[in-house]
Amino acid sequence: MAEEENAAGAQPEAAQQSRFTVQKLFLKDVSFESPGAPAIFTERGEPELKMNLQQRVQAVGEGQYEVVLIVTVTCKLGDKTAYLAEVQQAGIFGLEGFEQEQLQATLGAYCPTILFPYARQQIAELVSHGGFQPLLLQPVNFDQLYADQVRKRFEQAQAGGSA
Repeated sequence: MAEEENAAGAQPEAAQQSRFTVQKLFLKDVSFESPGAPAIFTERGEPELKMNLQQRVQAVGEGQYEVVLIVTVTCKLGDKTAYLAEVQQAGIFGLEGFEQEQLQATLGAYCPTILFPYARQQIAELVSHGGFQPLLLQPVNFDQLYADQVRKRFEQAQAGGSA
């Protein structure tokens, strides 16, 4: 059966397919600090780890986006910083044929999911090379983080509209 064509001879918009490609993965920036070394290696106590995630997205061409996942890990022993490790893992992704909502979800959740294992590996190597116990970050549910961000923006918009 032949597909319907519109007056211009093109296939209907619904027949267009979205396309996602990973064009390049790269380490954009990396930092490791151990401000209390070497004295920190003689400190006793339970280390307190804190992880912070951030993300930047920018268009770099037609249907091309750079997504940068920033992972910062801070380890403290008492009130002293044992180390601070930060990795900016980036990728260039091709996204074509996506509706705006799908595009935002892909950039906000799927792309960071691809980038995180690379950032996690870099953090592990930095910490180990810094002379500390190996650190393996737990997986992150970027779908849930994105859904939480969307919900918060919606709630803020609702609160702003009712004021």
